[in-house]
Amino acid sequence: MADLAALPHAAVVVEDRYSAVFKLDRVRPALVADGHAELAIRWPTVPTLFCETRGLAEEWTYRHLAAAHAWAITEHPALQRISPGNKTLDVTDLDQAPAAPEPATAEVRAWARSVGLLVPDRGRLRPEIWQGSRDEHADRH
Repeated sequence: MADLAALPHAAVVVEDRYSAVFKLDRVRPALVADGHAELAIRWPTVPTLFCETRGLAEEWTYRHLAAAHAWAITEHPALQRISPGNKTLDVTDLDQAPAAPEPATAEVRAWARSVGLLVPDRGRLRPEIWQGSRDEHADRH
């Protein structure tokens, strides 16, 4: 588990239901359940997934590995971590970071009122209100 915890996105996948732990007859179910709880507390970054069947476990693993692969080839920190000998990577470069999401209309409306602009209680906001909000928040970053 310690080796798994050292990895950026490790997980343990169990090909059965959690309820099956309490139906064990060769080992005390409480011993297994307590052991699982201790592992979850000791290594909280390594989730344990109970996937009911081997097919579901394989499906989850396939998707998890595909997502990890996509993350590893697009994120600079991942590239730096999995190839520490590569000195050409600039981890401060945010060229691949997604753009910040637009604020909610309610947030822009609250901002506009806080700076003394008149805005309607409901409905769409005028484009200049949105632009003013963008300009105001761009100055802070």
